[in-house]
Amino acid sequence: MAKGRCFFMNNHEAEIKQSRQGKLYSFIQAKRMNPLIWTVALLVLLAVLIVSLTACGMARPLENEPGENGKNGKASQSGQAGGAAGSKWQEEPNITLYMHETEETKEMPLEEYLQGVVAAEMDPQWPEAALEAQAILARTFTLERIESLGGVPKRGTDASTDVEEFQAYDASRINDGVKKAVENTRGQVATWQGKLIKAWFFADGGGKTAASASEGLAYDKEETPYIHSVEDPGAAITEESNKQWSAAIPVGEARERLKSFTGNDPGEIREAKILEKGESGRATKVKIGELTTGGPAMRLALGSTEVKSALLTKLAVEGGKLVVAGKGYGHGVGMSQWGARAMAEEGKSSQEIVSYFFKDVEIEQLYQ
Repeated sequence: MAKGRCFFMNNHEAEIKQSRQGKLYSFIQAKRMNPLIWTVALLVLLAVLIVSLTACGMARPLENEPGENGKNGKASQSGQAGGAAGSKWQEEPNITLYMHETEETKEMPLEEYLQGVVAAEMDPQWPEAALEAQAILARTFTLERIESLGGVPKRGTDASTDVEEFQAYDASRINDGVKKAVENTRGQVATWQGKLIKAWFFADGGGKTAASASEGLAYDKEETPYIHSVEDPGAAITEESNKQWSAAIPVGEARERLKSFTGNDPGEIREAKILEKGESGRATKVKIGELTTGGPAMRLALGSTEVKSALLTKLAVEGGKLVVAGKGYGHGVGMSQWGARAMAEEGKSSQEIVSYFFKDVEIEQLYQ
């Protein structure tokens, strides 16, 4: 039944309602009813109205109203039904995309948007299965964020090209391989017990992925049992700069960065050390000067392109500089992109790649 009919009855329905009310009024007048019969009559009239409203779908709250999921976007308005992944997307949605570079908003089909994401997040020349795995996770990430957070509320859109707000996006890098990867996985998402997963990915795990979202991202808002630690096959083929890296930051500059990010002043930095490590070896708690903070927070504060990961091999103060060294590139949670490439080159499929990095997940087809 069309949604409009739930709010505006057509002329025939109105006539039926008026006829029912008129007959009931005549009956009441004719019988000069006592108070008890009046009460019964009113209850009958109320029942008639409830039946009419129920037929139009107004007796139950509408689900997925625009503004709740995908604020101001089109994605939340697509036909959905209960089932796998919470509310199953029965057809490809259009999404609204905030273009960070031009500050304009565009609307486009989800699959078209994903081409720009895959091209930006992974080398477009990489093997087909690796690109397909990236497409599955990018699609999952997008729909999960729309369902759980309403996309990018501060922009009033479903997605954004600002990497600080959403995923990377670069339509200029799209090639035939990217197009084919997105097309081959059309509508496919990763789920755990029927819910879209938090589809995290990163560049290189330094030989091993993080054991939990808490270890790599300090994320503990909800259970993510599909995150586990596995050997990262990408370690054998990754760039040399990911195998071993180091950063030397003047202590004064390091102090300002830490103070700005954490809101706490570490004071004069004379000493730095790792206090705790997680199961995969990543630093989960460090002390720099007088400041004790998490490993993921330290990395973001000091700069994630300089301090490439929390899988540290050194944290010390030397010659007036904070020296940080380690291996890998990224937070380490979920899929290693270099690992995906290595597995693809070994002949693994995109589904095998995703299932390796995410425990007990299923690849589901949401729409054709």
